[in-house]
Amino acid sequence: MRTKWSEGPEGVSTTAGVPLHRQLFLVLHDEISRGTLQPGDPLPTEQSLCAQFGVSRITVRRALGDLADEGLVERRQGVGSFVRQGVPITQRPVGSYLEGLHKTQFETDVEVVELGPQTAAPAVVDQVLGPGEKLHVVRLRRERRTREPLMITEAWLPMALAGRITARALRKSALYELLSLEGVALDRIDNELTAELASPATARLLDVPLSSALIRVNRLAYADGQPHHILTVILTPTRSRVLISHGTSDPQGAVTIAHDIRGQ
Repeated sequence: MRTKWSEGPEGVSTTAGVPLHRQLFLVLHDEISRGTLQPGDPLPTEQSLCAQFGVSRITVRRALGDLADEGLVERRQGVGSFVRQGVPITQRPVGSYLEGLHKTQFETDVEVVELGPQTAAPAVVDQVLGPGEKLHVVRLRRERRTREPLMITEAWLPMALAGRITARALRKSALYELLSLEGVALDRIDNELTAELASPATARLLDVPLSSALIRVNRLAYADGQPHHILTVILTPTRSRVLISHGTSDPQGAVTIAHDIRGQ
C-alpha cells in the first residue's frame, strides 16, 4: 500500500558533500550573477543570513570572504558587504551540475507528497521500463525562507529500491546522490522539454491559478545502457528557468534548473 507523506522542513543537511559555506556562497553568487542583487546593493546582514539559512556566523563570514576573493563583493568594516560595481550579470548559474543540486538543496526544503509502490498509469512508463509495480515518488520543493512552492518532481523507480529510498533520505539528499549510494551509475539522461497547463493537483501544489502555463521536463535515465528510471519536473516559468548547456561530457549536466527566488 502506498504511504502518503506531508512532512515539515528540516535544517540544512551537512551530509550533502559540499561544505555549508560553499553552499551559501553559491546561493549568493547566483543572486548576484542573475542581477537579483545589483552593483552597489547591500547583502543581507550576517545575522540575517544566519537566521535565514540556519548556519553559524563563521559559515556566513567564510562565504562572504569567498565572494570578496572572487571580486564580487566589497566588505566595509562596521557597515556590511556590498555588491561591487562593474560585476557582470550573466544568465548562467555558477558551478557544476552537482554543485547546482547542492545549492538547490541549501535554499529549498522538500516535502515528500507521495512515496510507495504503484502500477504506473502513464502507458509510456510501462512501455519504457517494463510492466509491473514501480516505486513512485512525488516531491514538492519550497523556498526555504519564503515557503514559496517552486517545483514538483515525480519519479518512477525500480521496486528494488523500495525501503532504501526513504522520505527522510529524500529530504536530506538529492535523488541522484541516493541512487549513487545504492550503486546506480547513470551513463546517460535524455531530456525532453514540453509545456502544459496546470491541472487541479499541480495548481494546488504550486499555488498557481488553474490552467496556468507550466514547464515540464521529462527525463529518461539509463544505467548500464538500459532504461533505469523516469523523472518528470513541473515548474512555473514565473519562478524558475531551464538552462541548457552544450559540449558537456557530464551525462547529467546538459539541463539544469535555476530558481528565481524572491527576497523577503
